[in-house]
Amino acid sequence: MASGSNATSWPQPEEGDFIIKDFHFDSGETLPELRIHYRTLGTIKKAKDGRASNAVLIMHGTTGSSAGFFQDIFAGQLCKPGQLLSAEEYFLVLPDGIGHGGSSKPSDGLRASFPRYGYNDMVHAQHALLTQHLGVDHLRLVMGTSMGGMQTWMWGTMYPDSMDALMPLASLPAQIAGRNRMMRKMAIDSIRQDPEFHNGNYEVNPRGLRAALHVLAWMSSAPLRWQADCPDQESADAFIDAWMDKGMREKDANDFAYAFDASRDYDPRPGLKHVKAALTAVNFADDQVNPPELNILEEETKKVPRGVAIMMPIDEQTIGHGTHSVAANWKHHLAELLERSA
Repeated sequence: MASGSNATSWPQPEEGDFIIKDFHFDSGETLPELRIHYRTLGTIKKAKDGRASNAVLIMHGTTGSSAGFFQDIFAGQLCKPGQLLSAEEYFLVLPDGIGHGGSSKPSDGLRASFPRYGYNDMVHAQHALLTQHLGVDHLRLVMGTSMGGMQTWMWGTMYPDSMDALMPLASLPAQIAGRNRMMRKMAIDSIRQDPEFHNGNYEVNPRGLRAALHVLAWMSSAPLRWQADCPDQESADAFIDAWMDKGMREKDANDFAYAFDASRDYDPRPGLKHVKAALTAVNFADDQVNPPELNILEEETKKVPRGVAIMMPIDEQTIGHGTHSVAANWKHHLAELLERSA
């Protein structure tokens, strides 16, 4: 494992691919080979009973990848020597979910013939990566942002004996419904109902992707921060134009639609009472995706025996939904969780 070359850097991750043979999706479809790309930091350690004692699973959000965590705002706050998730102490595993990053995805070639994956499939593949490939049979901590936060809830319900602690960030432990579901459907329909989509066999991204990106921009917006950063018409127009142009260059319409559709099978509520690990769920009051007035986080977390719900207030440091990746805002809650789950 190589270290960074300056004082502001963190250890550089090692990357790899795990090939799962004959992967069966919940839809009934199969892939002869499913590739799961991943990044790791640190070295696995074993307890006296032979179980992994220092493994941490960190999962990314919709349309993102594990690469997004390697920024000053996340890895720079958590992974350097002496920090809460120091690579000297922990073995950090950061996978790219199915359909994302370097893992198997529609844009690899199958396009709209790619299996219709869901969150259950993604979690099963993560479990296979850990247990079959990396030798991780127990997790000190499972955490994730947005979609990764939802999958953190799922890990607690699907594999309740597999971890000491859970930290979902910017998520709700309930089925995607209401405005959240409507926004997702609008994004999917904008792509798939565009005549330029050609049933997924387009040569260039259909213009419907731009409309879907408009939805994503609103979901990730932060009114106070954006007002401060763009105080006049010209700066606002320049900001959103640059944001949209970047999205059109870097995103693929099939990958985008599949990723948003994958949340259709998400609903951890029936299993919340069976979660055994200590859990701290952190949301943010300026999150447009999971607004605090719904009160879902607080009510559903009551069902988790060792669950704590935190709603962080709006301040100069919060940036809406994306605050999930700004560790300086919530790492004190992580410190408390690690302490009470030791």
